[in-house]
Amino acid sequence: MPVKTSRRTLGVTFDSSGTASIRLWAPRAKAVALLRGQDDTPELLHQQPYGYWQLTTDTLREGDVYRFQIDGKTTVPDPASLDQSGGVHGPSRARTVEGFNWTDSAWVNPKLQDYIFYEIHTGTFSPAGTFQGIQEKLPYLRALGITAIEIMPVAQFPGDRNWGYDGVFPFAVQASYGGAEGLQKLVDACHAHGIAVVLDVVYNHFGPEGNCLPALGQYFTEKYKTPWGNAINFDDAGCDAVRNYFVENALMWFRDFHIDALRLDAVHAIRDFSPKHILRAIREHVEQLMIETGRQYYLIVELDLNDTRFIDPLDRQGYGMDAQWVDEFHHALRVAAGQPATGYYSDFKGITHLAKSYRDAYVYDGMYSEHRQRSFGVKTNGHSGDRFVVFSQNHDQVGNRMLGERTSSLVSFEMLKLLAANTLVSPFLPLLFMGEEYAETNPFLYFVSHEDKALIEAVRKGRKAEFAAFHDEGEAPDPQASGTFQQSKLEWSRLQEPRHQTMFTFYQTLIAIRKRSAALRCTNRNQLTVTAQEETQTLRLDRWCDQEHALCLMNFSSVPQTMSLESDVRWRRVLDSADTEWGGPGSLAQTGDQVTLQPESFILYTR
Repeated sequence: MPVKTSRRTLGVTFDSSGTASIRLWAPRAKAVALLRGQDDTPELLHQQPYGYWQLTTDTLREGDVYRFQIDGKTTVPDPASLDQSGGVHGPSRARTVEGFNWTDSAWVNPKLQDYIFYEIHTGTFSPAGTFQGIQEKLPYLRALGITAIEIMPVAQFPGDRNWGYDGVFPFAVQASYGGAEGLQKLVDACHAHGIAVVLDVVYNHFGPEGNCLPALGQYFTEKYKTPWGNAINFDDAGCDAVRNYFVENALMWFRDFHIDALRLDAVHAIRDFSPKHILRAIREHVEQLMIETGRQYYLIVELDLNDTRFIDPLDRQGYGMDAQWVDEFHHALRVAAGQPATGYYSDFKGITHLAKSYRDAYVYDGMYSEHRQRSFGVKTNGHSGDRFVVFSQNHDQVGNRMLGERTSSLVSFEMLKLLAANTLVSPFLPLLFMGEEYAETNPFLYFVSHEDKALIEAVRKGRKAEFAAFHDEGEAPDPQASGTFQQSKLEWSRLQEPRHQTMFTFYQTLIAIRKRSAALRCTNRNQLTVTAQEETQTLRLDRWCDQEHALCLMNFSSVPQTMSLESDVRWRRVLDSADTEWGGPGSLAQTGDQVTLQPESFILYTR
């Protein structure tokens, strides 16, 4: 049965009279029954072609809890449940998400080139750890200049503490965050504040606890392996139903929750050799939904393959994704800022590769990679800057450190400002990780709240083993401990301290400059030149658009460095990160066309 873009077909849906339609894919079952509430009297579903089971009934009402009984013995929740407020091991609760009273009819999703992302983990962003907690901070985010919040995954996971990538019910919104209605209220409020909403979704694996899918059908395949076990079945026997399951999920977020963009986690871990890749299938259905709703939706991927096929348009036989994260910009930037070139950083030559990423987005675009021991990547020719999302930190790069140190704990105050400039003056889409705009110092650690004791112990042992070589730095915090989660919450009171106030105002100013500057807002990568001097650790970035030219001089070294300006050009100094206004040591004098930059600083000019 083909996917309907206008409505969900999986799980429980209600018509206008309150009659429930129930549809479950369970090809391995010989009999399927509905168990409602505490009533163990089974109501049989009817077998349909291709492994589906269906029932229309007046006995199940909105708010009722229910389960499915398989072959008269095994009971499972609904894999397309919209409400798992009883936890991942509990029954599903029948509900609708279509009847929310939206007030955003005038909302227009901004052009992707105008997105300034702000990544949020719901549980640690506010003291309450809920969608309401985010909603209360929207005036703050608007004042900062953010145009799009990116919410880490909200699919129901075990307990109430998790990054979200262990979700096992893709259609159910985490109950401890506020559930489906809480998310809808947040999106509606974001649109009222002029802020788009990006939702992180996971289509490459399921979490290890509470996953009921193997009992129902071929949701997974042994043909391929991922870091999290067997791959999701997108191209093996039974894959049509699995593909429809994820296509329906993507459509639901756009249609029923008014989400503006999806960020698809680690799509390099999706294994699909179908003639039509699952990402292309999602894109085609989203295109149809945009025609029906008249709204713009974006698909953004996390990708570690340096393969433009993912962002190539459909008419060029690509998968049609609108943009992708570029980790290599981050890696080159961090090595330029003093990060030891070890592990996956070992491939990066700091400022030289940073300059290459400014030009080419990918650092490795066909070059030989020592770390991978093979040639890697392709050229990005023909792709504008708004196809690439860049950052100086994000949840992975912070949280996957043993002690979860934020950048503010690793580099100087001056270097923090220089890192901010690198993302915000780039021709790409900038992303901030919550708290970086005021130099939050609390760590962002890895945390879980599993209920399975054996799994808890396995996670603890795995975390310790991962960082066994770092015992001199202490022990890896216990992921299961509530204190690990509490340490990771933002400390908003820091905004009252001068140092953190200064950093917030600095970010606010830099974002405002980007927004009003045609040269900086432009994402045409052909209107850019960049030169790096390895011996002085300096970089010059020129960008232009129409009649405006922006110039950013950067000094990554620990001593003052002198750089040259054109003698026949009248440049206007817009911002010097070393100014005492920004907590710096003070600007150095300019002599003719010679400019001396303070250590770890930048100066932005326009003409």
